Amino acid sequence: MGKTLTKADIVDKIYEHSERNRAEVKAQVEHLLELMKKAIKKDHALLISGFGKFEAYNKKPRKGRNPQTNESITLPGRKVVVFRLSRKFRQELNPQ
Repeated sequence: MGKTLTKADIVDKIYEHSERNRAEVKAQVEHLLELMKKAIKKDHALLISGFGKFEAYNKKPRKGRNPQTNESITLPGRKVVVFRLSRKFRQELNPQ
């Protein structure tokens, strides 16, 4: 498996192809990520055409157990985010 692309890597790649300084590029990337987070929190979905869709949904409380005491417990509900690839991107990943 290859190296993980980080936020700093994204800033560097954009900076290499930009007329802006690194601080401006970093601020723009931060702003974009903040917009994405707000959209997911507000609308529970973020669609990026040709890439995929981020969706947030509520998971119900579920049964679990404490591994130290073997006691049954109820784990609280929580929000989770899933990512679904677009058909176009899926075809690029799995050419036939």
